Amino acid sequence: MMKDKSQARKISELIELTKRYFAGRAVENPRLDAEMLLCHILGKDRVYLYVHFDQPLEEAEINAYRKLVRRRAGGEPVAYITGRKNFMGMEFAVSPDVLIPRPETEFLAEAAIKYCRGKKARFLDIGTGSGALALSILQNCPDACAVGLDISAAALEMAKMNAEKFSLAGRIEFINSDVRNFFDQAGGKKFDLIVSNPPYIPGGEISALALEVQKEPPLALDGGPDGLYFYRLILGRGKTLLAPGGSVFLEIGSTQAAAVSDIALQAGFKDCVVLKDYAGLDRTALISGGGL
Repeated sequence: MMKDKSQARKISELIELTKRYFAGRAVENPRLDAEMLLCHILGKDRVYLYVHFDQPLEEAEINAYRKLVRRRAGGEPVAYITGRKNFMGMEFAVSPDVLIPRPETEFLAEAAIKYCRGKKARFLDIGTGSGALALSILQNCPDACAVGLDISAAALEMAKMNAEKFSLAGRIEFINSDVRNFFDQAGGKKFDLIVSNPPYIPGGEISALALEVQKEPPLALDGGPDGLYFYRLILGRGKTLLAPGGSVFLEIGSTQAAAVSDIALQAGFKDCVVLKDYAGLDRTALISGGGL
């Protein structure tokens, strides 16, 4: 990339060269990624790039940018390179210890916000990771409180950092535990809502995923042989943690709606409504009528 150092001194030139470089290496969003990495180096937003297309760049800025571009071309996700990811209008700190929050998960967050808003709801976020889902719900539901559960201590450190950043630490308890152990030891804990974006990729398909997805934590991806392990676990045992009238909201794989609905009904829930994502694919299951 950019072998001739006399070229690409301007923002516009650098972005164009990088876009072509990424496209030649099958990076999914070549221009967007080029811009996001340059924003990170300059400490500016994308609007700044558009307004200052003709701005010349310092050699040190170009050299720093080249290093990030090489990392991205090698399959490292932009969010891990920059250490942050926007979700529900909030900028979360992320690292390779956590799943990167995705736009389609905002449907799950929005449904939970609608459910919790205006009441003193207590909810459980299973596999909280960076805390993006739980914290975005709390940010929009000032009377709610939460428990964020994760098997990864490193992920919980990231979630705690984000909770402090958004001044939400006083409204969420983080628990480092395997979900099975948590169900065994939860005692009398009851929740109005359980939310989760659980691992739902069939284990045998992970090696065929895009390289950048394979960089994410395997524990956050592997849903067992058929991708449904955690749905059976959460719906089968999680209902004992629900308060009367409580619900379970889950992100699902695009082909899993029928299977998850069947699991929910077999577990004793009364209803399962499936919402589609931006691409028109099944993505969020709203399961109700299972509180004991």
